[in-house]
Amino acid sequence: MTITNLSTSASDESTAKPDTLRVVAYNMDLLFPGLYLWLGNFVLRIGGREVEDTPYRYPGTLHSKFGVALVLPNYLIFTTYKGSYDPR
Repeated sequence: MTITNLSTSASDESTAKPDTLRVVAYNMDLLFPGLYLWLGNFVLRIGGREVEDTPYRYPGTLHSKFGVALVLPNYLIFTTYKGSYDPR
């Protein structure tokens, strides 16, 4: 279980939030089982994996300030997020 509360300075703000939401997007995109909840600067992740950036950096992220997703084995995903994982 991972709980992340982003408390960053103004200079760090542009990189910290996308990286935290990038972990959630990575797990949802690759269908790693888990429960994911994000509310503004708060992210709760039960299950899933850390982002593996080798041989290249995973570019995706979430483009909403809040949502929930449940990813179950056998490629079942239930989520409130309906957007793209593509970077903007």
